[in-house]
Amino acid sequence: MRHRIFRTIGVSAVVAGAVSCSTVKFYTQAIGGQGEILRKSRPFEEVRADESVPDKVKGKLDVVNDIREFAESELGLSAKRQYDRYADLGREHVVWVVFATPELSLEARTWRYPLIGELEYRGYFKEKDATALADRLRSEGEDVYLGGVDAYSTLGVFRDPILNTFVGRHDAYLAELLFHELTHQRIYLKGDTDFNEALATAVGEEGARRWLKARGSLRDLAAYESETKLVREFIGLAMATREKLDAVYGNPGLSDETKREAKERVLKAFEKEAMIMNRRQGGSLKIEKWFEKPVNNARLNSLDTYYQLVPAFETWIAECDGDLERFFERVKAMRKLDRDERRERLGVGRP
Repeated sequence: MRHRIFRTIGVSAVVAGAVSCSTVKFYTQAIGGQGEILRKSRPFEEVRADESVPDKVKGKLDVVNDIREFAESELGLSAKRQYDRYADLGREHVVWVVFATPELSLEARTWRYPLIGELEYRGYFKEKDATALADRLRSEGEDVYLGGVDAYSTLGVFRDPILNTFVGRHDAYLAELLFHELTHQRIYLKGDTDFNEALATAVGEEGARRWLKARGSLRDLAAYESETKLVREFIGLAMATREKLDAVYGNPGLSDETKREAKERVLKAFEKEAMIMNRRQGGSLKIEKWFEKPVNNARLNSLDTYYQLVPAFETWIAECDGDLERFFERVKAMRKLDRDERRERLGVGRP
């Protein structure tokens, strides 16, 4: 389930503009990390001619080209000068991101960036840098989640390549990821992380279904639909847990100590329910691996970022009779609305 729950980050870690002295180090590492990707990117033709590159990787490049063509012709997503190069970074993840919240609140900590507004996470190209921030925030009493991310989009600012961190995914999930990232390049609303990620998730999944069907990969399509259903069931448990925690934190009659005790009970119940669900499905989701890292407010928020608004976007796609061009125009019409107005238009509340 890792490739579905640990999502990609759909925004560049490199942001141009003036910064204060306190953030110079952050932007320096971001520019350096993006520079590494650009330096190591090579055209597919060069990669195919390199005998040191595994045949499995070379075969994936043909799949990528097919996915790119489908994005252009069937989904209205431009892939021009995108994902037509390959870079091997020699590591498991491209960036590591930090999510944080207060101990007794679901209000996400945000970081402001020039040009793109506020984001609910901070990304680093080196794990040690992300760990340093995570440790500092924990020392201040915050709930923190640090996770490795396999892909991110520069929103068309740079020529995003295929990376070794995700090229090995099953074709269905590789297609989903690329459609997800290309959606960010078509529509990105400044400062609204949840909106942008849920939109890209909905389009990525819809695109993957259509691509599999168009290719006649019906067995893969059935497997993809089955896993998507199971993942949504798990996400449903996680979101219900968030709602329970929100009720606890918002109760003025409870002391902080009582809230901490209730928080622990709610999180333990979540793990128990998830394990029961996993056993019911024959252990196919490998939920136990997800719980190897501590679960807290920040970790639940990282799921909420990608999924809370997805059902609303799926409803909109259906209301547009599957016409993605109509759907994108409907979404673009919300550019001038504020965060709350967008959610009202979508018919979604947020704890």
